[in-house]
Amino acid sequence: MRIDVLTLFPEIFATFKSWSMVGRIMDKGLVTINEINIRDFSEDKHRRVDDYPFGGGPGMIMKPEPIYSAIKEVKRDHSKVIYLSPQGKVFNQELANNLSKEEHLILLCGHYEGIDNRIVENYVDLEISIGDYVLTGGEIPAMVLIESIIRLLPGALEEEAIQHESHYNGLLEYPQYTRPRVFKGVAVPEVLLSGNHQKIHEWRKYQSLKNTYLKRPDLLEKVQLTDEEIKMLEEIKESFRRK
Repeated sequence: MRIDVLTLFPEIFATFKSWSMVGRIMDKGLVTINEINIRDFSEDKHRRVDDYPFGGGPGMIMKPEPIYSAIKEVKRDHSKVIYLSPQGKVFNQELANNLSKEEHLILLCGHYEGIDNRIVENYVDLEISIGDYVLTGGEIPAMVLIESIIRLLPGALEEEAIQHESHYNGLLEYPQYTRPRVFKGVAVPEVLLSGNHQKIHEWRKYQSLKNTYLKRPDLLEKVQLTDEEIKMLEEIKESFRRK
């Protein structure tokens, strides 16, 4: 996979690319991440990339010409151009899974009060938001997308590890424990020390459902549960009704 990030602040990505997991996946040759400075495509002698909005209003708007030229420089037939925007589709695991199958992503990071809408209408394939709030620029959202997408590439991580993570199968992950066995008087659940893999599997499935029911019950409306999981969920609900 190739990812090109169009940004006004390419230096931000230097540390991110050397960071543990991202760096390891790049070292494996599974992804190439390039930062493209939008200012390099400005025709202004001062490399200016913004201007006042027509119709008045606060702030500055990123001009269309430099963004268009930057997109044109890296775009190929199979490229998908994504604009990181608070108006976009809210990012989730399903979208990360779909994007991990793309060959080439172009991530456009806006700034100031946004970008000229003619770019959005004519040269952007998808707008994505990482949540219903506003950030100063698109660089942090771009990092969120990159990290969540490339970890799904074949060979990036152990498949078993990914399958048990929250949201992978629509549910939240079960609780995890490590040494010591007892911390501040609280012991690790005995079943995890039993060596009985079947019981451990059942306990984890039950706890995954319980976590989801307590923390994100909305997710249960979207996931297809097995008969066994439906029975477990009913037991969980009944246990809380009795309290």
